[in-house]
Amino acid sequence: MDTSVVFTEAYYFFTVAIMWLLHVGFMTYEAGVSRRKNIMSTAMKNIMTIAVVTPTFYYLGWWVYFCMEEGFIPTTTADGAGNAGEGAYFCGDGYGVPWDGSMGPNLGDNLSGVFWAAFVLFSWTTGSIMSGAVLERIRISAYLWLTALMGGLIWVIAAAWGWSYGGWMTIHFGYHDFAASGVVHGIAGIFALGVLFNLGPRIGRYDRNGGTRAFKPHNLHLTLMGLMIIFTAFYAFYAACLAITADTTPGWANIYFSPATLSAITFTITMGFAGGFAGGYIFAKGDPFWTLSGGLSGVVAVSAGADIYNPSLVLILAFFSAGLAYAAGKWIEQKARVDDAVGAVAVHGVMGMWGVLLVGIVAAGYPTGAAGIETSFLGQLVGVATLFPLAFLSGYIGSGILKKLNLLRVPPEVEIEGLDMAEFETDFYPEFGRASEPIVNADGSEEPAEAVLRAAYADLK
Repeated sequence: MDTSVVFTEAYYFFTVAIMWLLHVGFMTYEAGVSRRKNIMSTAMKNIMTIAVVTPTFYYLGWWVYFCMEEGFIPTTTADGAGNAGEGAYFCGDGYGVPWDGSMGPNLGDNLSGVFWAAFVLFSWTTGSIMSGAVLERIRISAYLWLTALMGGLIWVIAAAWGWSYGGWMTIHFGYHDFAASGVVHGIAGIFALGVLFNLGPRIGRYDRNGGTRAFKPHNLHLTLMGLMIIFTAFYAFYAACLAITADTTPGWANIYFSPATLSAITFTITMGFAGGFAGGYIFAKGDPFWTLSGGLSGVVAVSAGADIYNPSLVLILAFFSAGLAYAAGKWIEQKARVDDAVGAVAVHGVMGMWGVLLVGIVAAGYPTGAAGIETSFLGQLVGVATLFPLAFLSGYIGSGILKKLNLLRVPPEVEIEGLDMAEFETDFYPEFGRASEPIVNADGSEEPAEAVLRAAYADLK
């Protein structure tokens, strides 16, 4: 067998294996943010994301990716760029869709499974991003329906349009989004925003005077460790965005089949974290959570152009993007009064869309794809104008239907008692009482959680 095929198979296999750490990190990160009474429920949401998104993507998403490159109407295409010809197939037939033989044990196909798995990991990521935003009050069943919708369908449509060398945003507008600032992070964050509009804030989050209370993480060290694990897995996330090909020099290409290298993305992700950490630390005045979230914000912001940015440019963009994410997070939380438990809308949604626009601002003119379509601010703006409503309306309408059916949010009594007791009838931290968890009022004073929540619940009646 050609050694290059074996290398390619092994390359994607190990990127997938390392990308599992993304979900270890998300589970750890969100469990640390949660209050003690909701820790196991939070962890189970992340585990069950894998259980529902994987088959949804296998039976639906993989087909959609190859089917909807040119829009919502399925097309017959032969080369992924809308050009039908000899050997044409319908909506991805022959690309490893479930009814194709290559999706089973097939000694003649070394790549379909590992390439499919890389996309599955991206799908899980979209669900895990939303999971953090909706902590402590969403029904697990509602979350699983919504994560299947986003992970198995909505982000896949976005990928077909703009994360494919044959997507209509790519071939008509030169849309460039190498490491998925928009089609993964932006979609997930803005979808979560639509859900949060219907879900509402946690009981006691806002006081009668419009002030914002803070719910202290039960274990901030665990949260920071989770973020560091996520950062480790980002190297594999970036690496999985490269294609190994004999048609380009130096043998590596981005998702659009323009030349790219592992060296370039290594510079970008490392400088992105450094700039983001520095920006988060300075703009948030040393706040530990936003220092590390600044690192994630910086990398999300530079991901779209990670294959083409100069390292010094990355450092600057990541630094100021971390500050922008911090400001956006505070505005969303305090002014818009949207209770995003982990800042996912700001870090992923706002930074994802901002990252798409940055390519048009600082890298306009760079050729995208084999056809050499040049990137432009207009083309990137078209991408944002397409992805934002696709994500927001999907999240808002999907969660709105569940809300109408009274299936979206747990009852107030369950929320106050804690989801762990309601879901599992077990207190996983019996040595700690709920009353020992303080809530920080808008003026900085602290009160026992139980008393504040009971009073806030009484105000709702």
